[in-house]
Amino acid sequence: MARNYDIAELRRLDIAHHLPAQADWQEIENLGGSRIITHAEGCYIHDGDGNRILDGMAGLWCVNVGYGREELVEVAAEQMRELPFYNTFFKTATPPTVLLADKIASLTNNRLPHVFFNSSGSEANDTVFRMVRRYWELKGEPKRQIFISRWNAYHGSTVAGVSLGGMKAMHATPGLPIPGVEHVRQPYWFNEGRNMDEEAFGTLCAQAIEDRIIEVGPENVAAFIGEPIQGAGGVIIPPKNYWPQVEAICRKFGILLICDEVITGFGRTGKMWGHETVGVSPDIIPMAKGLSSGYLPISATAVSAEIVEVMKTGGDFVHGFTYSGHPVSAAVALRNIEIMEREGLAERTGSETGPYLAKALATLNDHELVGQTRSIGLLGAVEIVADKATGARFGGAEGTAGPMVRDLCIANGLMVRGIRDSIVMCPPLVITTEQIDDLVAIIRKALDEALPRLRAIG
Repeated sequence: MARNYDIAELRRLDIAHHLPAQADWQEIENLGGSRIITHAEGCYIHDGDGNRILDGMAGLWCVNVGYGREELVEVAAEQMRELPFYNTFFKTATPPTVLLADKIASLTNNRLPHVFFNSSGSEANDTVFRMVRRYWELKGEPKRQIFISRWNAYHGSTVAGVSLGGMKAMHATPGLPIPGVEHVRQPYWFNEGRNMDEEAFGTLCAQAIEDRIIEVGPENVAAFIGEPIQGAGGVIIPPKNYWPQVEAICRKFGILLICDEVITGFGRTGKMWGHETVGVSPDIIPMAKGLSSGYLPISATAVSAEIVEVMKTGGDFVHGFTYSGHPVSAAVALRNIEIMEREGLAERTGSETGPYLAKALATLNDHELVGQTRSIGLLGAVEIVADKATGARFGGAEGTAGPMVRDLCIANGLMVRGIRDSIVMCPPLVITTEQIDDLVAIIRKALDEALPRLRAIG
């Protein structure tokens, strides 16, 4: 049952004291404060104004098992009573942390048998940054410091994460990105390669990585990092030939391959890992979000045996956080994985709900505003265009249509995210086909309502 909150007072306090993440604080003040989310169950969230909203974003790409899982609450309480916290700094570990490391290793078929814990995906990629540079130093190749990444990639909000990512708006902070990260084009066929065959475009984008490696000198390159599917970039699904070529390039030049599984891990693409879906075998995978379904903050970085053997030659790896391997978070993550396996959520996504979402989204392709629908597993996007033939955007620039259609979706009872001129979705893995029908029906209604407004913009 929801508590009897004073929503008006919470909004006042929100404006007075709370600084929300990645937000225009003045805009929120002008709106009279944030939308106050009070409770949730299954695939629905509820706000303080009495609205029930289908959560098409699984929180923030993370609530894979849905809301209201009492057994996750119970396992957290049980662990808190036994041991609410201890660190991993003093040659110590806790049972849930060790057991979770073993479980994650097994989910990689022990190809990546070692696991370092943190509290967020950003911290996991911070760990990647420092571990990779330390690895090459210990191997006697200290010049290998450069990471190759992609424009419009998202790898977190720490200084290292923002730099590894390719979000130009985030790079606008003075001093960012830090040196040692090179960005190349992204495999965004709809926006950047529509005049080409998809496979030819995939080859072109992979070649951009090799070209940059050669340009900066292979002896200076440490790793390539990429999300199997770019999530915050707009659910960008690369051509099928792209990732195998990327892996071949990494092996050719002896650089590490890092697949950022913060969003794509834990069943989101229809397999346990996104890198399985795109057909590659990385050396390191950072993960978060679906690891605990967002019930408690936790992330992990899974690492190959070869890298760890080299790291062992260097004494202390002077990196880590107070909450690295937090026992309560680890206990919840273990039970969350157990739920996913017990209910076959990854398999269901791959065989039932993922294909159903793809077919349901495809019914929107007849809409005057829709340039493309795309999805893989339970990740999807709808591109909004002024001209279906050319892909031209409204207002002569990107970023007009996505936020408008997003707001109309929310007003009609569906939470989605607006990214430039698209809306993206990432519902809980427990979503039903009937709820997918509702999701798509609300998107169509929002598009219909947006049409005259966008045509007025031109």
